[in-house]
Amino acid sequence: MTSPDSGDEPETELQRLERNWGEILQELRVLQTGTQILTGFLLAMAFQQRFTTLTRWQLLVYLSLVALSVLAAVLALTPVALHRALFRRHAKLFLVRAANTILRLALVVVGVTLSGIVLLIFDVVVSDTAGLVAGSVTAVVCLAAWLALPLVARLRDPDF
Repeated sequence: MTSPDSGDEPETELQRLERNWGEILQELRVLQTGTQILTGFLLAMAFQQRFTTLTRWQLLVYLSLVALSVLAAVLALTPVALHRALFRRHAKLFLVRAANTILRLALVVVGVTLSGIVLLIFDVVVSDTAGLVAGSVTAVVCLAAWLALPLVARLRDPDF
């Protein structure tokens, strides 16, 4: 494997792991900020005047979304906690593999949370049918962007 910077020099396993870990850290920054904003938004909803008018269904959806949002935030912070616990223990391969798996899971949870938030907002503002449609469309868009698009890219160019 060649180094992305040099073009010709082979990249050592350690260099590849360090590069992969750096890329994961960049993705973590985006994911952590996004999950914190989502969680803050959901928590602030409980203090709005209209919150007391939520139906039992809407309240159940809301509480589920709070739980999902917190789970997404925990998942986004888990690689950082792992890194702290395993710092200087020569566990970079484990960290990269574990963080990759955790970030994929976190994206699934974020996609479900985003779809649920859209569902809840459209349900409260328009109707339950509008909520189901808007939430479903959001889920399809997340699947298309985060699963189908990379799959198509890999099929078109196996080197990806």
